[in-house]
Amino acid sequence: MERAEKAVREKSQEEKEQILQNFEEFKNYLGDKVEKGQKLGLSEEAIAKSAKKVADYLAKNEEPKNREEYLLQQLWKVGEEEDRHHLARMLVRLTDETN
Repeated sequence: MERAEKAVREKSQEEKEQILQNFEEFKNYLGDKVEKGQKLGLSEEAIAKSAKKVADYLAKNEEPKNREEYLLQQLWKVGEEEDRHHLARMLVRLTDETN
């Protein structure tokens, strides 16, 4: 199992609820992880791959808690593999620019 997916699975339901309850909180959480990856010297591509793994897990296992997450889930479901990769990269860029 990939480290990114494992980290999400190991979070308690309460922690997941807190992160996913509000889209800004979700962006901040993802932004913190992006920043840590950058400090470790990971490329944008490597960070995007990890973000994609987390998004795959969330799309399959968690219900959206707000409109933004619902939209992301729907885009994820209709997207093909390449679309999902691009969406993950855009999310990484979004959080990188807003944090």
